[in-house]
Amino acid sequence: MLSFFKAYRYFAIVFAIISMVIIAIIYNILDVEKPLPIYQPAQVDQELVDSTLYDVRKYHKIADFSLINQNGKTITQADYKDKIYVADFFFTTCQTICPIMTDHMAKIQKATINDDDVMLLSHSVTPQIDTVAQLKRYALKKGVNDTKWNLVTGDKKQIYELARKSYMAVKTVGNGDEYDMIHTENFMLIDKKKQIRGYYDGTDPEAIEQLLSDIKTLKKEYKK
Repeated sequence: MLSFFKAYRYFAIVFAIISMVIIAIIYNILDVEKPLPIYQPAQVDQELVDSTLYDVRKYHKIADFSLINQNGKTITQADYKDKIYVADFFFTTCQTICPIMTDHMAKIQKATINDDDVMLLSHSVTPQIDTVAQLKRYALKKGVNDTKWNLVTGDKKQIYELARKSYMAVKTVGNGDEYDMIHTENFMLIDKKKQIRGYYDGTDPEAIEQLLSDIKTLKKEYKK
């Protein structure tokens, strides 16, 4: 019996290799893609998650909101209904990572400018400074397309709640007081069901390319 297995050992190895190659070819031909993950609070770094959500493992969605954009218009979830969107947190007077993040958000805007399914949403973490007038000046400077990209300000506690409990995108705990909201460089990809489907380093060009690729992957879910 042992000699039988020895005789066919090389045949089995070659057969296994050929099988893997064939599977890989079929996989590529059929363009089989894994769906993007759906992020839950329990999967995210606890430093970014409100303590009340540490054990949440399903059904997490972005909460409803009411904020004001660069044109003085009230922006709510209704403006993003049935949309895929990219969200981030920034402030207009930031001189470190924000300019890079905004430039990369502008790149996403350019890449999706003719795609009505995709929008952008940037929340100010210093709404007391980022008034409507200030956001408008910033929007004009950065080439923001008003139909595609909203820069929003409003009640800081509401923005803080969104950052901590919905997007999980700020590092400190608190209640939205003046100095307790330190934003991250993260961009979040949100699907049409208000679920988080990806986190990306908004300062990294390669991460932005991955985000754009993931948008295409996500769009395929809605064609099935």
